[in-house]
Amino acid sequence: MTNTWPFRNYLKKRNNVNKPFFSIIIPVFNRPEEVRELLSSLAQQHYDHFEVIVVEDGSSRTCVKEVEDFKGELNIRYFHQSNKGPGPARNFGFAHAKGDYLISFDSDCVIPVGYLNAVTAFLSNHTVDAWGGPDSGHHTFTALQRAMAYTMSAFLTTGGIRGGSTTLGHFQPRSFNMGLSKKVFETTGGFQFDRYAEDIELSIRIRKAGFKSWLIPDAYVFHKRRETLSGFFRQVKNFGRGRVEVAQAHPGTLRPTHFLPLLFTLGLSLGVLIGMILPLILNLTLLIYGVYLFLIFIGAWKSTQSLAAAILSVPAVLVQLVGYAWGFFLALLRFGQSS
Repeated sequence: MTNTWPFRNYLKKRNNVNKPFFSIIIPVFNRPEEVRELLSSLAQQHYDHFEVIVVEDGSSRTCVKEVEDFKGELNIRYFHQSNKGPGPARNFGFAHAKGDYLISFDSDCVIPVGYLNAVTAFLSNHTVDAWGGPDSGHHTFTALQRAMAYTMSAFLTTGGIRGGSTTLGHFQPRSFNMGLSKKVFETTGGFQFDRYAEDIELSIRIRKAGFKSWLIPDAYVFHKRRETLSGFFRQVKNFGRGRVEVAQAHPGTLRPTHFLPLLFTLGLSLGVLIGMILPLILNLTLLIYGVYLFLIFIGAWKSTQSLAAAILSVPAVLVQLVGYAWGFFLALLRFGQSS
């Protein structure tokens, strides 16, 4: 569909317009080093008609110096609020934004130089209310971070829902790489959850309000994620918890596929336990799960071109699925008790 929103006219007049077209919102909590790297990548964008809004969410280690260091290179503003969570921090930034489109990046992302060019090219040919893009690891990241980036986006782990899906108009943007029009924010009120699946909950309300969300494949980001497997476990555990909380807020949104990590974990646990009595069951379990993990290893090696990242993808995928399943299971129990 050709875009009927006045994007082309805006581009023609942009030299006479003082306000930016894009407003980039960065919520941050105690991660000044990450913010410096993110701002450095934004300063190198090929497209420059944007502003950056950094919202410090009650940090004790602020990024004031990092913001000051980039004031000569970026149109940047800094705000500090008491700790309320990333959802309210993004809403604060959205409310203060001057752009027609609002973009949310997590502080642990690095943005390719062509990101905004990819978005503007897509907007010029489609009517877009909201969008998201894929994430991946960068060759400068640690082997573990690259492994986690792979397992979080691989078809064999998430089914491609975090950036591999090409269903147009029905994509669920994730807050580490999410764009929406000012109209969408004003209509929906932005994020309602303070954290944990707040992006999924917003995506559902965006769709219910009649807006379309698109995947822009070329609008990808490099996403560092956690530095340790224990940190990764806590993160994915919260993802599992958040999925159930979304189902509480929006009945009927819990799908059979959301139970797959739990089934994976139960199958592995029962196979090992029963296998202690029946060796045949243990051998069968090890064979099935071994083949799956081998496919993860091969996929990671092919994707990252790193043997170390491929090896680490095996514990990473186990942590990812088991951690998500544990958070999901605990939330289901609380959900059942409150019903």
